[in-house]
Amino acid sequence: MRETAVMTSFTFDHFHLRSPDPEAAARVWVNALGATIRTRMEVPAGIRVVLDLCGLTLFLEQVPPGTAVPPAAPHAGLEHLGLGVPDLDAALASATAAGALLESGPSSPRPGLRIAFVTMPDGVRVELLERKG
Repeated sequence: MRETAVMTSFTFDHFHLRSPDPEAAARVWVNALGATIRTRMEVPAGIRVVLDLCGLTLFLEQVPPGTAVPPAAPHAGLEHLGLGVPDLDAALASATAAGALLESGPSSPRPGLRIAFVTMPDGVRVELLERKG
């Protein structure tokens, strides 16, 4: 006898990021990548700042000082977020002026694609992609 699996539907809810200073981290996400702050709330660890980034919900939640940071890339698990931009050079100039750190690029791994990586607060990597044609 063969069992039929019941398929559950899923919807995206949020990415949960940790930071010793979520307010400072939120400022960089807002100023560098255009995120908007939706709300702030008290949580057992301190504060959580809830952001909207391109329609994705990001939680920036406080952690105690001395909490381990992510390992250097590449590593297993979630390594980076990818955001499309219409003009990579303008996006990089704006993002780095607002506090994101240029990690690599710009480069063109194949025709019609230019990419660069920036590092946001607390070691979160973001790939900016410009696709043409």
